Amino acid sequence: MTRRLHLNAFLMNTGHHEASWRLPESDPYAHVSLAHYVELARTAERGTFDSLFLADGPQLWNNLAQRPAGALEPLTLLTALATATEHIGLIATASTSYNSPYNLARKFASLDIVSGGRAGWNIVTTAGAEAARNFGLDAEPAHAERYARAAEFVDVALKLWDSWEDDAILADKAAGVWGDDSRIHPPRHRGTYFSVEGALNVPRTPQGYPLLVQAGSSADGKVFAARYAEAVFTAQQTLEDARSFYADIKSRTRLAGRDPEHLKVLPGIVPVIGSTEAEARAAEQVLEDHIVHTHGVRRLEDLLRLEPGTLDLDGPLPDDLPPESAIEGARSRYTLIVELARRESL
Repeated sequence: MTRRLHLNAFLMNTGHHEASWRLPESDPYAHVSLAHYVELARTAERGTFDSLFLADGPQLWNNLAQRPAGALEPLTLLTALATATEHIGLIATASTSYNSPYNLARKFASLDIVSGGRAGWNIVTTAGAEAARNFGLDAEPAHAERYARAAEFVDVALKLWDSWEDDAILADKAAGVWGDDSRIHPPRHRGTYFSVEGALNVPRTPQGYPLLVQAGSSADGKVFAARYAEAVFTAQQTLEDARSFYADIKSRTRLAGRDPEHLKVLPGIVPVIGSTEAEARAAEQVLEDHIVHTHGVRRLEDLLRLEPGTLDLDGPLPDDLPPESAIEGARSRYTLIVELARRESL
């Protein structure tokens, strides 16, 4: 059986590298420039990429000194990009922690219609006290609770997208009948986290519902992905770890009663491009030379939940790091960094 390689472009303001914004050719305001994203989207489309993806979070990251901060809202930006592209998929990150199913289902349905059936939803739960306080909470919900809410959120969204039958619109001009009410099915959902009565106020979309994507690699994240996702983003540092993740997520998908072939695994890479390896290595070195090391250390301390000034670049990681079970957000990324540092004695 022939297998296709799927390519997704993860667009991160001026680039994923910590120092990308400092290069002479970089625009430090590109992350809020529509023209910048249009150029990237059209380039990815010419390069036959399947999709492009925008991350998001409902808080302003601390320490503006490090790199460009703030971001355009993904669904708004992707709607604009839909009019500038023809066939590339458009995946927006949206949180189940700080949205409501009806509003978000309506927004993704609208993007799917405007784009001609190219919308995708990267489903995330949002950790962090900063985000929680932006929505009237004193503390972030626990990891397991966030995923329980996410599962009900997606179930409700699917009911809303399915509330219109494919042929609910009759458009019978001769009879003067536009639609058939019997083909509308309100969810009338009553659950632990949500109560949603009526049908969606957007007609059935080209895809029916957007491509469902998930990026968590924690135990809860993998259970969630096996149940709902059609594509999973992951980051693995060794071939052995990548194979293990692939086998695990496929097995979980099968146990969830789904065909494992319906779930695609998309491992992340950060390529540095050159016409030769030597040219690419030189370009990488230019990026490395532009790193402000104090910024990089502070970012690592943030990821490891350490107080500023804790890390010693010339020493090993502290032995008393929090266990994975105590990490409420980006748990799998935390584990990846710790395992890499331990394995390579960094």
